[in-house]
Amino acid sequence: MHDLAVVGSGPTGLMLAGELRLAGVDALVLERRPSQELAGSRGGGIHSRTIELLDQRGIADRFLAAGKTVQTATFGGTQLDLGGLPTRHPYTLALFQNHIERLLLEWVEELGVEIRRGVEVTGVSADDGGVDVRLAAGGPVRAGYVVGADGGRSMVRRSAGIPMAGPDATRSSLIAEVKVAGEPVQQGKVDARGIHGLYPMGDGTVRVVVTEASLGPATEPTLADLRQALTEVFGTDFGVHSPTWLSRFTDATRQAEAYRKGRVLLAGDAAHVHSPTGGLGIGLGLQDAVNLGWKLGQVVRGVSGEDLLDTYHAERHPAGERALKYTMAQSLFQKADPRQEALRDLLGEVLRVDGAGAPVAALITGLDVAYDLGPGHPLLGRRMPDLNIGTADGPARTYQLLHSARPVLLEFSGPALEPGAWSGCIQHLRATYDGAWQLPVLGAVAAPTAVLVRPDGYVAWVGEGSADGLAEALGMWFGKRDR
Repeated sequence: MHDLAVVGSGPTGLMLAGELRLAGVDALVLERRPSQELAGSRGGGIHSRTIELLDQRGIADRFLAAGKTVQTATFGGTQLDLGGLPTRHPYTLALFQNHIERLLLEWVEELGVEIRRGVEVTGVSADDGGVDVRLAAGGPVRAGYVVGADGGRSMVRRSAGIPMAGPDATRSSLIAEVKVAGEPVQQGKVDARGIHGLYPMGDGTVRVVVTEASLGPATEPTLADLRQALTEVFGTDFGVHSPTWLSRFTDATRQAEAYRKGRVLLAGDAAHVHSPTGGLGIGLGLQDAVNLGWKLGQVVRGVSGEDLLDTYHAERHPAGERALKYTMAQSLFQKADPRQEALRDLLGEVLRVDGAGAPVAALITGLDVAYDLGPGHPLLGRRMPDLNIGTADGPARTYQLLHSARPVLLEFSGPALEPGAWSGCIQHLRATYDGAWQLPVLGAVAAPTAVLVRPDGYVAWVGEGSADGLAEALGMWFGKRDR
């Protein structure tokens, strides 16, 4: 019996597998595809907070070296400058999904994660002792918990009976990597249907996105469907042939009503589906994974009770809901329509006022996520900034301290703190920091005397001149223990 099974080795599944490995959990990844190379260029990039998460694990440089950074994001027709955001990564990283998966795969292989390929999951059955993951061929896989990271049509979610809620699709688009007759030339068009384009990728391959005339069926599209849609929009199908992959997506916005049902959990597109407009999909999934991994690890190892898993839904469902509202709003501007263009122009006037675009930029980049951990200092429940600090061992960055995915207790001033029974599970050090504490949108905040940082990089406790509440925070997040 495995501690845990992760269904799906897309970006979310791979990130979760790495997090679980760091948490000391025996996680088996089950993947339908025979090779990771079949990922294709579906997703187009990641934003600041997601890059920070990779930085927290010491692997951000791999991704930055493979992609291209852009210091702007767009909402409606207005470009938002990301350069002023208080982060070490004030930009979007343009990098297709196949490269993101390749780099994540390298990381999890270094960690020794087991991936079983060519395995089709047909359902899950949970009982008090674990979960049976049924397969199309062979006997079931038994695991203590199962996480569905198997996409928008998640078999895990459907088998577990977890409903989705939200607006249905109003339009659909085809996306593919194909060859074309003749020399590939970039094409672009926006009409009453939506956005259409052909983008050369090198080696004679073209990435095609075309909005269909009517809502397509919930089936896999064919090359004939793509040819027909291209002809209707451009007057030619460009002689498309030899598709590497071909898919259909819609503007449906649906969210799982529960991210957890007993021993079955959902992450990434299995928990939320939305328009790809704005490029939030991959980042949302990676953020789910980093929030969930350490919590599952503690529960599996018996450090924490199962109530810790309830905080996964409590934290990530609202964060996902807010991001989905953004994608719905952004998708309004993805077609030619005089009424929507009027709204876009008026919105642009507002966003161009100094500082007005900052909340939207923080939302797009994921830097504004704040988990509700109760009243207190503005840092509580927010991401820990990546500060340049001084320690007894020399200069360091706070994100370097999170490479091993262990919690960190940092003392900057005030009385000495004693973590007691938790001293063996956390990193506890005295540090110095002379700069201002800056948070997205909120700006400068009062400097704390100490902070307790969870493995996912979010602040679980803030010291303001005393140790009040520290023991309670340690017990809540890292297991009840005798002091």
